[in-house]
Amino acid sequence: MKLLKFTKKGIYCIPGKFYLDPWYPVDYAIISHGHADHARWGNKHYLCHNDSKAILQHRIGVGISIESLAYNQTKMINGVKVSFHPAGHIIGSAQIRLEYKGYVVVFSGDYKIQPDGVSTSFEPIKCHEFITESTFGLPIYKWKTEQELQNELQDWIYQNQQNNRTSVFFGYSLGKAQRILKLVENVDAIYVHAAIHNLNNAISNSGITLPKSQLLTSDFKKSAIQNKIIILPPALLGSRLLKRIPNAATAICSGWMQIRGNRRWKGVDAGFVVSDHADWDGLLTAVKATEAEKVYVTHGSQAVFSKYLNDIGIKAHELKTEFGEDTLEAVEQEKIEKA
Repeated sequence: MKLLKFTKKGIYCIPGKFYLDPWYPVDYAIISHGHADHARWGNKHYLCHNDSKAILQHRIGVGISIESLAYNQTKMINGVKVSFHPAGHIIGSAQIRLEYKGYVVVFSGDYKIQPDGVSTSFEPIKCHEFITESTFGLPIYKWKTEQELQNELQDWIYQNQQNNRTSVFFGYSLGKAQRILKLVENVDAIYVHAAIHNLNNAISNSGITLPKSQLLTSDFKKSAIQNKIIILPPALLGSRLLKRIPNAATAICSGWMQIRGNRRWKGVDAGFVVSDHADWDGLLTAVKATEAEKVYVTHGSQAVFSKYLNDIGIKAHELKTEFGEDTLEAVEQEKIEKA
């Protein structure tokens, strides 16, 4: 059954007459989560998960036409049954399940299957067709457990404090920053950049409680933050703000840190492999759990991952997309300039 059509504007549901995470403005957009490469400005109407509503209003505009649903709550749109299911990527992230005349398609958006204590954990959904990301769709990518990550980050902070250094972590304002907060909570006072602070407030408006943090004001006193913990967006690497932080020890938190060369390239003191996407094993586990007859692979290593799926007997096709990590970088910079 032909339920979806892949167009220049994005993935279009033919009978439903709506788009999934469209790349350009459309009349009706169903959004998997709040990252800028999935939730874009200019759509006439938005539908998202309850926990993403305040995030979209913060990032796109308070006055947007927006509706939200809880996980597993259904909505009929032109005969298509639509529901959101946990993706485990960031707060409010959702897989979008579409059912039409008994035929089921699931659009995963971005996801990870490893619980992180911040986002609602991933839940596999049986379907006929599954659209999966493959950001880290190479066998080299294999993540540590959340406990192992927590021990690594906290040990690094303690070591920095012994050396009279201030621990500065870099991570995207939405998703990664909240994950870092959870990993380092209860160690010492945590200060965050205004872009992160404002998003934390928007998330709190959804009734979600985050670990405590303080706003890093522009007129901060060096003595107040010495040896403490600071979280900044990646766009502030090499910035004047960073140079003002006393004895800063810097660390990037990203799945790309799996490759040592990335650490040297960024010129930081440490790199921690903290990813909000599924690793190789996680992708395979998720795909197999759906029991889908057909899989579409998007974002990242489409060619490698889709070839492997076909080799093991799962019918898979590559699906090209317009935007990705570079879009997040651009939006982070814009938010910092406005903060």
